[in-house]
Amino acid sequence: MLMALGMFPFDLPLLAYDELQRRTDWRHARNPRVGARDATQFTGPGDDTITLSGTAYAELCDGRASLDELRRMADAGEARSLVDGAGYIYGAFVITALDEKHKAILPDGTPLRIDFSLDLLRVDVEPLA
Repeated sequence: MLMALGMFPFDLPLLAYDELQRRTDWRHARNPRVGARDATQFTGPGDDTITLSGTAYAELCDGRASLDELRRMADAGEARSLVDGAGYIYGAFVITALDEKHKAILPDGTPLRIDFSLDLLRVDVEPLA
């Protein structure tokens, strides 16, 4: 298993990602000063976001079903634990966006390839699972 968001595992044959991008911000309030740089004051942590992106191939998994499950999870709006396969706990995250791009479409509309990107936002609440 690469990672799990709550009880949803990112792995074959379900859905595997091939890139993880993380961005963490910290907030600093600014007050302008004449003839000098702005004065700053640390006001706390900002956003902690993770983007998982990858490709689902119809020969390996049912990417549509997995992406639909992630949509159901996002519709619930609940925070879930994000843990990688080595046991590292990232914290509690909510799904903020899911992008998908269908390619190599069969005559019945079935995609042979789905590129996806999942955006997660860390929240300070107790996760469900």
